[in-house]
Amino acid sequence: MTGKTVLITGGTGGIGKAAAIGLATMGARVGITGRDRARAETAGEAIVRESGAPVVDIFVADMSSQAEVRRLADEVLAAYPRLDVLLNNVGGFWAHRHVTADGLEHTFALNHLAPYLLTSLLLDRLIASSPARVVTMASAAQGMGTIDFDDLMGERKYSGSAAYNQSKLANVMFTYELAKRLEGTGVTATAVHPGMTSTAFSAEDPALSLLVTIMRPFMRSPARGADTAVYLASSPDAEGISGKYFADRKVKKSRDSSYDTAITGRLWQVSADLVGLPVDPRH
Repeated sequence: MTGKTVLITGGTGGIGKAAAIGLATMGARVGITGRDRARAETAGEAIVRESGAPVVDIFVADMSSQAEVRRLADEVLAAYPRLDVLLNNVGGFWAHRHVTADGLEHTFALNHLAPYLLTSLLLDRLIASSPARVVTMASAAQGMGTIDFDDLMGERKYSGSAAYNQSKLANVMFTYELAKRLEGTGVTATAVHPGMTSTAFSAEDPALSLLVTIMRPFMRSPARGADTAVYLASSPDAEGISGKYFADRKVKKSRDSSYDTAITGRLWQVSADLVGLPVDPRH
């Protein structure tokens, strides 16, 4: 990865931080995003210490806010003349419904619309840097997901698990549709199930936090959870592989509906409308 530039969203802890350490150890220039500058800088120092990298770039943004995602994209474009890998890792789970600054349901906004928007805004730079890779952190929860176009924001009925499952299915559908749209550009798109990993992703939700505490002894370490994402971001074996969903470095079948191009196309269109972008962000 020497000479390659990698951006990892949600890189201050858990899988994102572990992926940053792994890729920086291989020689990549790594940038991480976080909501809190002090925490991001502390994480950056730890990544430098553990990887031996000379520097880790810090970008601060609350990615549930579209304005902040747009500012982040501008900062990344100003900092990086080339971008070889975008690892969309940021995400969370909320048992109770929250609304973002944009008036959108928090889980869908952060887990799906943020990577959709950021990837779209960085696409030209990725294409110019090709061969490049977009890796998006999904979950086996996608297998229980349904895209409820009639109630995407959970206004009529909200369940934390249903919202999370929907957002993770959206990650897979986004990956498949992106791969189709990027054919011939030299940029690949893959999605990953990291396995049940010990992270702080439920820290803001007391109900889930208790369950995670009980389950923690049975969970993967962040480094193991990050392994497949690091593989897809760096391995020559993954060169040219696009439009696939992976777990444990192997291609897996995702939910049947994720292969329905009418649904993935509709989700892309709705997502574009929700973030105020044209359907083809390159035009």
